[in-house]
Amino acid sequence: MKKSLLAIFILSIGLVACGGGDSSSTTDPATSTEKPQSMIKKAVDPMLDKGVGPITSLTLDPVINQEMAARGAEIYQKMCTACHKPTERFIGPAPKGVLTRRSPEWVMNMILNPDGMVKENDQAKKLLMEFNGSPMANQNLTETEARDVLEYFRTL
Repeated sequence: MKKSLLAIFILSIGLVACGGGDSSSTTDPATSTEKPQSMIKKAVDPMLDKGVGPITSLTLDPVINQEMAARGAEIYQKMCTACHKPTERFIGPAPKGVLTRRSPEWVMNMILNPDGMVKENDQAKKLLMEFNGSPMANQNLTETEARDVLEYFRTL
């Protein structure tokens, strides 16, 4: 009896040790708990993430439009400074350098659609948690006003 158990034990160790071959032929997809590569959610490059909202494409001119930036600065001072400081963390993140971390479309969509962004966009959800669950208020800016604010962010 002991010899039989010892033989089974040695055989099972041998099978486990030699099991490094092609497992695809022995895995039944119907009962497997592993997700196929196509179903694994991959991290999205923040610069490729356009967010959720009306802005799907935005090309920035290499030269900052100073008139737009001036209007954006006025809007920012009036609507955003209760929660955002231009160059430092506050209730919300600082906009300085935001375009090195996020796409222009993402920034615009966050300004225009903050509720939808925190519901559906992974990066916005992370920011919400990073800033203690304080959601960004929807200031109901127009696309033109949001674009002016974005141009102001380019000057910081």
